[in-house]
Amino acid sequence: MKIIDRHIGVGVFVTTLLGVAVLSLALVLGNVFRELLDLMINKNLPMSAVFAFILIVLPFPLTFTIPWAFLASTLLIFGRLSADHELVALQACGVSVLRLCVPVFLLSVALSGLCLWINVEAAPRAEQKMLTALRDFATRSPMAVFRPGEVVDQFPRRRIYVGGKEGDWLTNIIIFETNGADFPTRMIFAEEATLSRDTSIAGWRLHLYSARFEERDPADPANIEKIRPGVSFREGTSLLGPDKMVGETYRRQQALSAQTLPELSKFIAEGAGGDLSKATVEYHRRFSLAFACVAFALVGVPMGITVHRKETSIGFGISLVAAFAYFLLILLAQTFQSNPQAHPLFLIWLPNILFGLLGVILFFRLSRRG
Repeated sequence: MKIIDRHIGVGVFVTTLLGVAVLSLALVLGNVFRELLDLMINKNLPMSAVFAFILIVLPFPLTFTIPWAFLASTLLIFGRLSADHELVALQACGVSVLRLCVPVFLLSVALSGLCLWINVEAAPRAEQKMLTALRDFATRSPMAVFRPGEVVDQFPRRRIYVGGKEGDWLTNIIIFETNGADFPTRMIFAEEATLSRDTSIAGWRLHLYSARFEERDPADPANIEKIRPGVSFREGTSLLGPDKMVGETYRRQQALSAQTLPELSKFIAEGAGGDLSKATVEYHRRFSLAFACVAFALVGVPMGITVHRKETSIGFGISLVAAFAYFLLILLAQTFQSNPQAHPLFLIWLPNILFGLLGVILFFRLSRRG
């Protein structure tokens, strides 16, 4: 049995490892180069920074690619065993299907432990480093933050829309100045703008050309009837804030996913800033996703045997459908994470429950068929 266990275990592990490498690189490289291509071309961003950024974001897709690759490898290995009639030979020798699954289940537990560590420690730390890198980059070269057709919200009490960008010039700029409640109180429209460093405040200023502004009533900013049109000016400036304020904005934007498990537990114990349901769902999400490998092991083995095909495309296609269904349910639970009436905690564990029950049913039918 040791030879059989080693044959199945090594086969599933190696195939999973290859699948994780391919899927992770496809997801990471595609997104990273899409985001950094403009910086590499126009801002001479060094390749060392690109590779460093890839290493930072690498843990994020592993939560999804490890279970997906494990499911695909399980389907492929057991589909091949079934198609080549090796299972029939082993059963004739008195080896049951459940006994053959021992190395797969042990590997699923090990991979679940790895996913749990990624969810509770590695991914939050990586996100913190990514936010820090973005904050440092924004304070050193904020011009790179402005992208045509997007709203920039990294600067304190500013929402800046840029229609176009030509070299060091920005065109069709709209600046929304907000109050403490993040509500717009003044809007500035400018045809062109440039950015310059203000050493007196260790920050940045936006030089506006051919601009005009509108102002809302500070006592009633929601009332559009009280908007007061302001003056027009050929040239003016708008202070974007000192570097330390920009950094503080990034720290305030730190999401729940950027908190390690102890930090998240403390945040929940302190009331979660009024978002207790959202924080609790995030807490349970990390554990629920970690058990995806176990759930996929329960489903993958009987499905691989039942499908009775050894083609890689068939196994990958089935794994794609199953993984899509699983992670779609997870995303659905996150959609309702701020709505306690929708029972988001039950929804976040529902994929594991459904896949576990489906796996038990498939194993039961497989045992009766055998």
